[in-house]
Amino acid sequence: MEDSVSKKYEMILAAEESFARAVALGLIIKRPLSSWHFLIPGMFIFDFLRRSAAIRRYSALFLFPRKLALDAAHALYDGKQQRTRLAETEEALKEWLTSLQLYSLRMHQTHMEQIRGLIDHYSRLLDVQGKDYRHLVRNAYKTRKNYRTALSQLASLEREVDEAIAELEGNSPEGWRRLRAEQEQVEVLRAKELSRIFQ
Repeated sequence: MEDSVSKKYEMILAAEESFARAVALGLIIKRPLSSWHFLIPGMFIFDFLRRSAAIRRYSALFLFPRKLALDAAHALYDGKQQRTRLAETEEALKEWLTSLQLYSLRMHQTHMEQIRGLIDHYSRLLDVQGKDYRHLVRNAYKTRKNYRTALSQLASLEREVDEAIAELEGNSPEGWRRLRAEQEQVEVLRAKELSRIFQ
């Protein structure tokens, strides 16, 4: 049984990693090339390396709370006390936000709400059988409508996190443009995922 749960854990984590890379890649591709790309030979190599680093950084930031939630869901599935596991998750989140110099009470609270929503989602996926991520989602949610509702709830929690980020950054127009671009990219990819899973 544990082997089966571990395999599902790996499937879910791989799907989230792939999604994070797709979001980052979509955001970076939309950035226009500067005239320097055409004037300086080899500029595209530097740009490629810079963009690759940006994809890795964004993926890591996008994934951290999701990995915390998935680890918590896995621990709860194994019978760990919910209160203990949530306390450990809160502490790990606080340390991470502090290390990024992004800690505020609101940021911590909104991230924890997001993580609780993700724990519920991942727990559903860990509780069903499926040969791949697509089948886990289909078996956990049964219908397109149920899954769309779950995605909508997760999106609402993510918007709360974005508002906390914007507040911490002084609600700058540039910050809001970046956050909205990320939201739009996530929405596009989730719509595609929904259509692929529930054809």
